[in-house]
Amino acid sequence: MSPQDSGQQWPGQQWPSQQPWGQGHQQWGQPGWQQQPPGQQPPWGQPSYQARPPYPGSPYQGGPNNPFGQPRYVAPPKPGIVPLRPLMFGEILDGSFQAIRRNAKAMLGAALLAQSLAAILAAVVTAVTATSMGSIEAWADTATAEDVAALGIGFFAAVLVVALLTLFISAVLQGAMVVPVARSILNRPTSFRRMWALSRSRAGALVRLALLLLGAGLLAFVLLAVLGVALVSAMEGTGALLLIPVVLNFIALSIWIAIKVLVAPAAVVVEELGAVAGLRRSWELTRANWWRILGITVVISIMVGIVSQVVMIPVSLLTSFLTTVATPHAGSEQTAAVAVAVGVATAVLGALVGALGYAFQTSVMALLYMDLRMRKDGLDINLLRLLESGADPDGVPGRGAAPGPSGRDGSGPAAGAWPDVR
Repeated sequence: MSPQDSGQQWPGQQWPSQQPWGQGHQQWGQPGWQQQPPGQQPPWGQPSYQARPPYPGSPYQGGPNNPFGQPRYVAPPKPGIVPLRPLMFGEILDGSFQAIRRNAKAMLGAALLAQSLAAILAAVVTAVTATSMGSIEAWADTATAEDVAALGIGFFAAVLVVALLTLFISAVLQGAMVVPVARSILNRPTSFRRMWALSRSRAGALVRLALLLLGAGLLAFVLLAVLGVALVSAMEGTGALLLIPVVLNFIALSIWIAIKVLVAPAAVVVEELGAVAGLRRSWELTRANWWRILGITVVISIMVGIVSQVVMIPVSLLTSFLTTVATPHAGSEQTAAVAVAVGVATAVLGALVGALGYAFQTSVMALLYMDLRMRKDGLDINLLRLLESGADPDGVPGRGAAPGPSGRDGSGPAAGAWPDVR
């Protein structure tokens, strides 16, 4: 019990008389606790507790609902398909679908072009095989080994040429399709003509990038084949057993490198880099994010594969229905006609499904690239400034935005970048 409660006093101490709350404290030189007007300094020289104005682009802003100037959280703006901050997995999926929907002509048109050669080749091979099956069997009965070898070499060369053309066209279009995705972040629609105009200057670098990746893949495959032949020849059964872990390690290394260079086409187009510089840039951006990118890539691949198989099921059922139910006693000509029709329909539908899956995967890759730059370079701040100023409405967002300064070893966060708290 205090002396004040017992009515006693300490020696030499006089208690103030009972006064309303907030006045007795003033007699002891303490400030009263009455509410101060907003922004006014207390009369006793004490510092005001009004918050400092937030820095530009900060998610913490004042407002009319904060009479004392205390900061409150304001969500980052979302002018387009994704918010201007590092993205989560669901936002990447949603943003990819929105990018395709808002730029359907550019995205699906480019994807159809990328898949057209393979679809045309499949349709032609199916039609030729179905219509000339009898003649091929008759020719095979009288053909020599040299004729069969020449036919096989010619067919393989044709397939190789078409595959290379498809690879180069896909590489160029994959880089070009990054443009509408990047512009959609700021809600800027992109036509096919504008997409090609903004990415045409990067076509050569994209082709060189495709050549580098193709050459590296072929060289690695040749080295693996040579090593396998050497092991089996030298050790026979033991060499075959040793070849199993070598192949598994080769597959793991290929996946690791593929993830590391995944965003190289986007870097080549958006940052206007060369082929080697694009690979180096992708290697740098994916640092400390490899597992996250791998998980997103695997999930997207599984989704696209399942949807493709589900869509192609009716075509397979239609083939069985036509051959076993509709025309069970059809002649050879009718059977060939049915096979040609089904083959062409399968190729066309496969091209459409493949184009949609290709566009979706490319959109995911582009958003992953923008997300990595937001995390490491503070690109979201640059995009916010570009949004507020309205500058360069016909350009590519992120092009010309140099990365912020990083640590001495090149691995530190850039100025304005979001901290990695994982």
